Amino acid sequence: MNLDFREIATATMVLFAVIDIVGSIPVIIDLRTRFGHIQSEKASLVSAGIMIAFLFVGEEILKLIGIDVNSFAVAGSFVLFFLALEMILGIRLYRDEEANSASIVPIAFPLIAGAGTMTTLLSLRAEFQSINIIIAILLNIILVYVVLKSSSKIEKMLSKNGLSIIRKVFGVVLLAIAVKLFAANVKGLFV
Repeated sequence: MNLDFREIATATMVLFAVIDIVGSIPVIIDLRTRFGHIQSEKASLVSAGIMIAFLFVGEEILKLIGIDVNSFAVAGSFVLFFLALEMILGIRLYRDEEANSASIVPIAFPLIAGAGTMTTLLSLRAEFQSINIIIAILLNIILVYVVLKSSSKIEKMLSKNGLSIIRKVFGVVLLAIAVKLFAANVKGLFV
């Protein structure tokens, strides 16, 4: 068990950018407006459970279907690349289905622990120690909980322009991480 604060910080930043809870505030506010109260505690706990379970079971699933972690990490770098482009350019390349209730399904999955998050977790696992990734997940879940609880206050404080700037900055960070992840794992495909 090697605690590495650099790994924790990097994994936390990557997950923060991919989960994009600050950028999801407009979606969360819309869900609250349409469906009433959002169960912040339940959504946060379920998200954490999904992410931690996938961190450990995801690699076994890959082995079962015959895919190595390097291949998955390279594929994950492409997903991160396109997510970063969405954040930087303000476009939507992928559209989720319309939610019919503000419960665990649209909030915990796919908004917080969606396909991008799952891909990212396995990509991070190819480079970092599991304990550091778990700490990064827990730090992000705490942040998710705080944002879910106080999303209307955050929206008033940051305004649309502030949210847009934060989204673009994390998009650039995520783009750089995607390139680094690709470069680190593409060599493993040809060995």
